[in-house]
Amino acid sequence: MSTSRRPDPHFAEKVRASFDLQNAMTLIQASLPVVSHGSTEIHVPHWRGIEQQHGFVHGGVVGMIADSAAGYAAMTMVADGASVLTVEYKMNLLAPADGEKLIARGKVVRPGRTLIVTQAEVFAVRDGKETLCALMQQTIMVMHGKSEKT
Repeated sequence: MSTSRRPDPHFAEKVRASFDLQNAMTLIQASLPVVSHGSTEIHVPHWRGIEQQHGFVHGGVVGMIADSAAGYAAMTMVADGASVLTVEYKMNLLAPADGEKLIARGKVVRPGRTLIVTQAEVFAVRDGKETLCALMQQTIMVMHGKSEKT
C-alpha cells in the first residue's frame, strides 16, 4: 500500500468528529458506539418521532443509518486529508423495522483509491433478539484533499 493510501492512524477520532457534525443523526437520536478499521455501528432507539403510520421505524430512517454506517466504515480506510461521499446505494427492506432499537452495521467490502464498495445490515432488536430488516450495498467516492465542513 502506498503512503498516499495508508489510512489515517486517527481514523476513529476523525469518524466520531464527522458523526458529531451530522445534525440529521442528532435529529433521530442516533449514536455511534462502534468504530473499527473497516466497520462501524450506528444505534437508534425506537421512538414515536421516527415512526411511519404502522408504528414501524420509517424506511427513510433505516436508509439514513445504513448509509451512514457504511459510509463511516469507508471513512476508516481513507488517508488523512480525504473524506467520503455516497454516490449510490441499493437497499432491500426485508422485514419491518420494529423493535426497541435498530442497529446498522456497516463494513467495507472492497477498498479502493477512488471508489469504495461497502455493505450495511440493519437489525431490529426486540428483547435482545436481532432481526435483519434491511440489507444495503453502497458505492462511496473518496474525495482526496477535501476535508469536511467544521
